[in-house]
Amino acid sequence: MRHGHSLANLESIIVSHPENGVGSYGLSSLGKEQVTEAGKSVGSPGQNITIVSSDFKRARETAEIMHRLLNCDAPIRFDERLRERNFGDLELADDSAYARVWLEDAINPDNNLNGVEGPNQVMQRVTTLVAEYEEKMSGLTLLLISHGDALQILQTAFSGQAASQHRQQPHLETAEIRRLNLSRSDKPQA
Repeated sequence: MRHGHSLANLESIIVSHPENGVGSYGLSSLGKEQVTEAGKSVGSPGQNITIVSSDFKRARETAEIMHRLLNCDAPIRFDERLRERNFGDLELADDSAYARVWLEDAINPDNNLNGVEGPNQVMQRVTTLVAEYEEKMSGLTLLLISHGDALQILQTAFSGQAASQHRQQPHLETAEIRRLNLSRSDKPQA
């Protein structure tokens, strides 16, 4: 699940550094509504659901709303590997800068234009997280709450595609939930 619409989205800025994202730029009022609607659409109680979330404020607030709506028994787990992709020197820049980064990603999966974390590096951290949780918590449903690029890149791994192809995945909207299934014979591309 991608976090709901945030104050950074509202301001059209990039917030990817922990010093800005962990304590600030939480959900907007629209984001809170989106997450509530998404939680209601899931429908089933969450005794079997464990939520693992980025510790950025917008993801944390999303996780807290979902935890309450799904009536989860297990506490929320926060994992830094689900943080926003680090956009380096583009921090607090206009979000139109994403397009330049994504163009470079398609050419170079180790893209570090402007100090940006490359898609290969993001893929490595999010697939490692999934593998670890699958091993530790087999049989439970995990609800991962993270950020657009991290989740697009994770979905790309589950599709068996290279990290450079992450923008070929359908765009993940705020508060959107997508199912990712991993069988014993399937391994995400890392």
